[in-house]
Amino acid sequence: MKDSRRVLFVNSEIYPYLPETTISIVGRYLPQGIQESGKEIRTFMPRYGCINERRNQLHEVIRLSGMNMVINDIDRPLVIKVASISSARMQVYFIDNDDYFHKKAIYEDADGHFLEDNDERAVFFARGILETVKKLRWKPDIVHCSGWISHLVPIYLKKAYRNDPIFSDAKVVLSLYDEYMDSAFDNDMKSKIPVTGIKAKDVDILKSPTGINLAKLAVQYADAVIIGSENIREELSGFVGKCGIPVLPYTPIDHPEGTYIQQYNEFYDKLLDEDAS
Repeated sequence: MKDSRRVLFVNSEIYPYLPETTISIVGRYLPQGIQESGKEIRTFMPRYGCINERRNQLHEVIRLSGMNMVINDIDRPLVIKVASISSARMQVYFIDNDDYFHKKAIYEDADGHFLEDNDERAVFFARGILETVKKLRWKPDIVHCSGWISHLVPIYLKKAYRNDPIFSDAKVVLSLYDEYMDSAFDNDMKSKIPVTGIKAKDVDILKSPTGINLAKLAVQYADAVIIGSENIREELSGFVGKCGIPVLPYTPIDHPEGTYIQQYNEFYDKLLDEDAS
């Protein structure tokens, strides 16, 4: 029997577009496994400048591009590109913008410093995905966010888009990894996030705009958490515990197509079944 449920994957990294890491391997094989289980999927990631468009056969989706978003008082054009992983029968959508994503660096400059506009890149990525999914008229049941650059999706979905029929029933699943916890964003990050439906007080935790506080903000607006790294900062795991939401403990990603995929899929179903009952 086919499963009509839909999962939207919001990934910071997907192999082979980026090197192999735990996040990029999960980003590559989890959507494939979920699709093969019978669910419908859509997968998004940023179009970092280090991704070779010709080699990876990216092309612009004209019908989805052309929107503009105002971020920090500047109008930013949104470009959507797509590529296929033919062996997985899976498409990957890329969020692109010349100012934010054409630099070769992913998150850090050549000296290892966190990029100054990483906060705005996260805002653009989150808002760009949600606007694109609206344009696709594709209603997800689960929105699974992985990697720090996805961590603004939960608040936008739950506050700014909560009355939108495309997203009103969606459950946010957040994978947490031990990444960039101590990295600092621009001091004004807090002022760049609010849109209609989001007030300054909703992002108070970003008065100190660090990676761990951004992760906490994502947890505050998530419906469930998956522990993606073997070692998660105690401060963060303690925060998750206080929120009282379902948590799937760490499962080793010992094989690209390992049993974690089945566990994640069952976790989605349990979350949706409990909501329906």
